[in-house]
Amino acid sequence: MTRRELLIASALAPLAAAAAPAKRPNIVLFVSDDQGFGDLSLHGNPVLQTPNLDRIAHEGAEFTQFHVNPVCSPTRSSLLTGRYYYRTGVVDTYMGRSMMYNDEVTIAEVLQSAGYKTGIFGKWHLGDHYPLRPMEQGFQEVLVHEGGGIGQPSDPPDGNSYFNPKLMHNGQPEQRSGYCTDVFFNAAMDFITAHKDQPFFTYLATNAPHVPLQVDEKYVAPFRGKVDETTAKTYGMLANLDENTGRLLAHLKEEGLEENTILIFMSDNGPIPARYNCGMRGLKGTVYEGGIRTPLFVRWPEKIQAGVKIDRLAAHIDLFPTLLEACNISVPANDKIDGVSLYPLLAKPESASGWHDRTVFFQWHRGDRAELYNSCAARTQRYKMVNGKELYDLEADPAESHDISDSQPARLAELRASYEAWFHDVASTRNFEPPRIYLGTKFENPVLLTRQDWRGPLASWVPGGLGYWEVDVRSTGTYELTLIFPEIKEGGKAWATLGGVKSEIDIAPGAKSATLKLAGVATGPTRAEAGLSLGGKSPIGPYYLDVRQIS
Repeated sequence: MTRRELLIASALAPLAAAAAPAKRPNIVLFVSDDQGFGDLSLHGNPVLQTPNLDRIAHEGAEFTQFHVNPVCSPTRSSLLTGRYYYRTGVVDTYMGRSMMYNDEVTIAEVLQSAGYKTGIFGKWHLGDHYPLRPMEQGFQEVLVHEGGGIGQPSDPPDGNSYFNPKLMHNGQPEQRSGYCTDVFFNAAMDFITAHKDQPFFTYLATNAPHVPLQVDEKYVAPFRGKVDETTAKTYGMLANLDENTGRLLAHLKEEGLEENTILIFMSDNGPIPARYNCGMRGLKGTVYEGGIRTPLFVRWPEKIQAGVKIDRLAAHIDLFPTLLEACNISVPANDKIDGVSLYPLLAKPESASGWHDRTVFFQWHRGDRAELYNSCAARTQRYKMVNGKELYDLEADPAESHDISDSQPARLAELRASYEAWFHDVASTRNFEPPRIYLGTKFENPVLLTRQDWRGPLASWVPGGLGYWEVDVRSTGTYELTLIFPEIKEGGKAWATLGGVKSEIDIAPGAKSATLKLAGVATGPTRAEAGLSLGGKSPIGPYYLDVRQIS
């Protein structure tokens, strides 16, 4: 058995040893993108009304001290695995650093093995290519955009939009009609209906309200004149999101599923740009509370008391063990799960006063590897260290406005020691070796590489960027590599290298693509590199590299 199979088998042992419940709970995990803690009327937003999102909290439990990572891919990998994201291969959100190792065990894989039907609708952002796609990580039904969002380099070469989006459906490109948030909710509800007679896990991860701020004008108009234009569009996207949330709640009731469905709502990080956020310091991308504290609502009428507020420290890594305990499934043995199950707090909220204290860690910055004390935080229920120098008492100072490190050096030293131990632990798990995209497999051929996943000191999303892709050639043979780029005004050469083989050809002014054939490409880990040398200038990279094994 593979490592993954052994871990999943260990998680299912309780089900084999004891009779499973007659009907295990369904799960809908709903994650919005860049929605801040203050982007809810429940949290005092003076302009935006979110009655349906608020309703999830009113009819269930709200964790008021829930935390995630400062940016999206790290949050998503931790959410799905119960592990700190540095263990999973994810380091950042782009430049090849947002891909998750294919042997990580996700909650979808464990639930699927326990008899659940699993589906993802919206944003994955943990790898667009085999074997890193959601299809290889436990999801049986997949409808997602690629990369970090629509309007980014992971878009198809002919572009994309929030309206009538071009998506990937079970590994194949497909264009859907309508607004993206509506499309994802519709697909999720269709999935729920199709599998209402068996347990299901629905991961509904919208790309709203992430930029670009595209939404029908009717949702934006009510906010104009009350807030700035950017915030008006953001609130318009959230108004649409709340409207869809109402449709989802009604759908669960119509299908007779609301009592035994665990419905979770959360966001992946704090807001950006600045807008109402309950007076918290910082935004998305920072480890201050405004960047990492987000909503967490859990509604399960059959088991969870309505209107409960739980103030114990909780984090993204906790959802994995929490949901497995709710479903009577153990966490995989011999795998380092960093989260703790919050199920005891949900089942008996009165136990919160006796809940153990803990330290949770956060860090994020650009680069291929984590750096000690670079944009980091260590947080207990009451105290928080930031960047190894600042210390805050969050009970007395939730706005993180008064650094108390000078008056409490011993506490700062204690949190520094905890952070350093954590850092060396997570950094040593994989030593930041990059996950690799497979080439030459029956599962994906051709493979369209994008600037979302290339690496290197010159790699970027701007026109003059030049990078490479970390790949694993799985089958020796002849490969055809096609560089795709904006029309060039002067001639030169196009070149490509893969598996120890290099080729170049002349290209003329007006070209938009160039195809090279590489024979005898060797198997194994390597880099796919390609570029254009035009008019004696420094080489530049293509916008896309289409890699196809032809023999």
